[in-house]
Amino acid sequence: MVSVLMQMAVLILCGAMWRIIRPGGLDADQTRLVLTAVVFHLLLPSLVLSVLWTADLGIETLKISLFGAGIILFGIAITWLAARIVRLAPPRLGAAMLSIAFSNVTYMGLPVLEQTFGAWARTIVIQIDLFASMPLVFTLGILIARHYGTTNSENDSMLRSLLLNPPLWAAAVALGLNFAGVAQPAWMERFLMGLSAAVVPLMLISLGLGLRWNSWHSRNLPLASLVVASKMGAMPLFGLGLGLSLGFEGDTLTALVLEAAMPSMLLGVVYCDRYRLDTSFYALAVSLTTLFAMVSLPFWHHRVAAIHSGH
Repeated sequence: MVSVLMQMAVLILCGAMWRIIRPGGLDADQTRLVLTAVVFHLLLPSLVLSVLWTADLGIETLKISLFGAGIILFGIAITWLAARIVRLAPPRLGAAMLSIAFSNVTYMGLPVLEQTFGAWARTIVIQIDLFASMPLVFTLGILIARHYGTTNSENDSMLRSLLLNPPLWAAAVALGLNFAGVAQPAWMERFLMGLSAAVVPLMLISLGLGLRWNSWHSRNLPLASLVVASKMGAMPLFGLGLGLSLGFEGDTLTALVLEAAMPSMLLGVVYCDRYRLDTSFYALAVSLTTLFAMVSLPFWHHRVAAIHSGH
């Protein structure tokens, strides 16, 4: 796990350094938009099609989806409870809720789980993302941002966000082929694997490009510390209990707990900008949770494995 995270950290650092050096005069945010567009519209759908076409789908898929949804709802609940104790301005509360509830389950979860457990872990990441995280991000996430923020857009449709979503369309095609029993041709497998291989490094570089170091203000640190404690402690602890109650065990349970311990998602920055939430605070939350994840992920990997082995 430590070796995997070190390799990931180098790629994330490359993205972070791009923001400072600006090779070719290219702005980091502009470069990130290009990379994420390529990943989201071409490479990630190829990975989804490759994984779900041949995946063994059944009752475990439903349980994994319930796990992913349960983690998000728990994050919303603990943020709401904390806001009952400490009064926060709505834009800051909305940013905090998004940063705690929604995790970077794919952009960081995919490389961590795949490199730690092997190619089979891709199925877990894809199922959590497509059947739990992504639908809730584009529905519940937008509702949260609208409620605590403001917008001038009258045409900001949640249904449109879901429909104009290449990975979801790829998932629908893959599920149709899977349930129909259509075999994946060897040439198609090689083609999809070739495209899929670029997903992880580009995801990690774009993650580094998205880190904003100018958000480190002292006024943000107390609440950011609460976000870190929730993401690195409360969320994976709840995930462990939820995973056990759903009957998961072994490496599958460990992989799910690690997904629950992932840092805040990058897409939240877009929501904060669009709905006038506290973007500076959210950017700090992403940066801090990503940094602390380098320590907390090995801890939870070791801890869950020790619990399962009876130590």
